[in-house]
Amino acid sequence: MSRPLAPGAPEVATDHPDAPQTDLSPIAGAVAEADAAGFVAVGDRFDDDLRYLSRFGGPDRAYAVVVTPDRAALTAPALFDEQAQREFVHGAPEDGLAREIRTARQGDPAGVRAAAALDDLASSAGSTVLTPASIPHDAALYLENAGYELESTTVVADARRQKTAAELDCLRRVQAVTCRGMARAEAVLAAAEPDGDDLLFEGDPLTTERLRREVEAEIARHGVRGAGNTVVGAGPTAADLHYTGVDHIAPGETVLLDISPRGPHGYYGDLTRTFAVDSDGGWERRAFVAVEQAHETALEHVEAGVTAGTVHEEAAAELTAHGFRIDSDEVGLTHGVGHGVGVSLHERPSLRAETPLEPGNVVTIEPGVYDPEIGGVRIEDLVAVTENGFERLASYPVRFTPVSPE
Repeated sequence: MSRPLAPGAPEVATDHPDAPQTDLSPIAGAVAEADAAGFVAVGDRFDDDLRYLSRFGGPDRAYAVVVTPDRAALTAPALFDEQAQREFVHGAPEDGLAREIRTARQGDPAGVRAAAALDDLASSAGSTVLTPASIPHDAALYLENAGYELESTTVVADARRQKTAAELDCLRRVQAVTCRGMARAEAVLAAAEPDGDDLLFEGDPLTTERLRREVEAEIARHGVRGAGNTVVGAGPTAADLHYTGVDHIAPGETVLLDISPRGPHGYYGDLTRTFAVDSDGGWERRAFVAVEQAHETALEHVEAGVTAGTVHEEAAAELTAHGFRIDSDEVGLTHGVGHGVGVSLHERPSLRAETPLEPGNVVTIEPGVYDPEIGGVRIEDLVAVTENGFERLASYPVRFTPVSPE
């Protein structure tokens, strides 16, 4: 059953967009430039690099993707041949690579199968193999025992920085669903009634866990699931950047919600808002005003060509002007003002990096201030860098006092 939502939640498309397909030509180009035998990534469905390369939402058992200058292969685990064919081969972009699924020796370790694929596919006589730094130790040993020398490469992380139109479609939808989850949480807070030290919702004291369940039920209605990382903190626990425990919510204190679910194609949403019910002002209101201004200032500096770290510096300067510290690990601004988002919740670029923002980068803008004895305030949106500025991938109002459904 549909539950009331606070005003401002965006409409959500009925269906998820089609799964993006990855252009492997940058990987093949890195292999050719290095005169290497090939590129190898090994992992399972929990490895984000491999998920990006293969678009294979496969099993929790290891497999490999092997890329040479003109060919690409996925070593499908047993019982996953058809799914691998469908997701890795069918509908693949025209990137100049012939793709195939390899089903031989499915009982062998993934590293052994990767080495065998290289032996068959490599067109270079070179013995170097490019790998992500995260390649499992056993796979590295199997490749070395087969006579290959491993060389770490950042080519996958570099490729993931700039999102395609299809990736942006996935990110827009999951972020819109994330906003719906926030709207449900805000509606619950708006309906809660102060009763001494409690906020009562439907007759019971409201807790962070109850609020978290309301959020996750709403996003599940739209085919998006929580990733076990929905942060809801109240009062002092709102100063815990990743609080996922159970806490009592009292009138007047800050309630911080950081919602970052994962869509069916692996892309994350990320949205944070901070509310207070029956607040009498004080630190909570002052912190909210400072963070809201820092958030707006940071957004004003998001555009192609601006050094990523500049966005952080401008937001930090705004918080300093409001009297909050930026030089402490416990009080004030205690983290970077943003990070990349894609098939990982945290990926390049960091907004502390000294590299220019580029069109297609997708980053969070999330200044915050915290006091472990009082609470925390953070405001976060997910934006895509464009040629002339940025695009909010979905919009949700910023307000201190929660608003009831219309």
